Amino acid sequence: MIEFTKYRLDNGLILLVHSDYSTPIVAFNILYRVGSRNENPERTGFAHLFEHLMFGGSANIPVFDEPLERVGGENNAFTSNDITNYYITLPAENVELAFWLESDRMLSLAFSQKSLDIQKSVVLEEFNQRYLNQPYGDVWLHLRPLAYRVHPYRWPTIGQSPEHIKIATLDEVERFFFSHYAPNNAILTIAGPVVPDKMMELAQKWFGPIEMRQLTESIILPEPPQTEPRKLTLERPVPFNAIYKAYHMFNRMHSDYAATDLLSDLLSNGRSSRLYQHMVKDKKLFSNVNAYITGDVDEGLFVVTGQLYDSVSFAEAEEALISELEDLKFNSIDGYELDKVKNKFESNFMFEQESVLNNAMNLAYYEFTGDSNLLNMELQRYAQVSTSDINRVAAKVLAEQNCSTLYYKAQK
Repeated sequence: MIEFTKYRLDNGLILLVHSDYSTPIVAFNILYRVGSRNENPERTGFAHLFEHLMFGGSANIPVFDEPLERVGGENNAFTSNDITNYYITLPAENVELAFWLESDRMLSLAFSQKSLDIQKSVVLEEFNQRYLNQPYGDVWLHLRPLAYRVHPYRWPTIGQSPEHIKIATLDEVERFFFSHYAPNNAILTIAGPVVPDKMMELAQKWFGPIEMRQLTESIILPEPPQTEPRKLTLERPVPFNAIYKAYHMFNRMHSDYAATDLLSDLLSNGRSSRLYQHMVKDKKLFSNVNAYITGDVDEGLFVVTGQLYDSVSFAEAEEALISELEDLKFNSIDGYELDKVKNKFESNFMFEQESVLNNAMNLAYYEFTGDSNLLNMELQRYAQVSTSDINRVAAKVLAEQNCSTLYYKAQK
């Protein structure tokens, strides 16, 4: 049970405070409700670009890292389809330093053409190294638009094309910042040996003077149901053929989300999982195989993927995968098998709560999804999943007309 106190400033900033005196470290986390889903389709990659720009200096602090390094603090960030998240860990006695740093870059970045050019170069290099020049790196550049035709999940967080970042102007970047990075679009969470009311006082001192901003309303159209299989073949200089099967699944708050997550664990969570035992160990069709969910707030993807042995054809491998998935639809699941993945989920979930940073990030994320207290209900949500739920969800999700398949062919 993660106990917390919730406040809301007049400018719309939400503050959540979790007191934990088992550690001398404070985690200071700020989540902005902006991800790649909020971008203009002609200017994708902006949310990720800002993950870099936010460390390039703000209105009154030219170098973000220097004050933190002097007190032994650390910071980082990540961007997803749905959110951008920045976090700081530092000694509790220095917590006001985090308020100063984060409030100043919420107030305004030190916008300049030089800074923008530097960060654009960094992002473009990342695009090339991780997505274009990395074996299998461009999978999501093709699999997402194959699976999504309408929803902005159709491009990855890095962006749809390097060209969108290359042609971004300073004016466009400034407009994106002031229409998304605002107190009324942010959730601040603090976890560690702190007094909630004191944190509220500091939040009012540092963030309170920042005025609410006019946010850009993102019109996000729901993805229409997929009614027929979609297939794409790519040929690349990679060592092995690979297959990627992406099925549309439920959104994060759907009652069957937990069952779908456990379904992916039944398939590929460890060496005792079904796919490893049957596809790798017994039939020797794949050198490795995996199943996972993308975990998006809106309807995400249930992905099954594997690298094939040289002697195995795409048709043989795909037929075996489909047969394995069909088994989960129509044959009874052993209760022990389900309990095993439930217990592993519970163990990982409880272990995560040993970290103040994880608690701060999780509280912010659940608040973003609608209710921070849902974090304390998550274990019950997973514990209630039955074997019949697994069969029902498998039949609903793992249908071939609901699937987009990418055949990633190794050039000979």
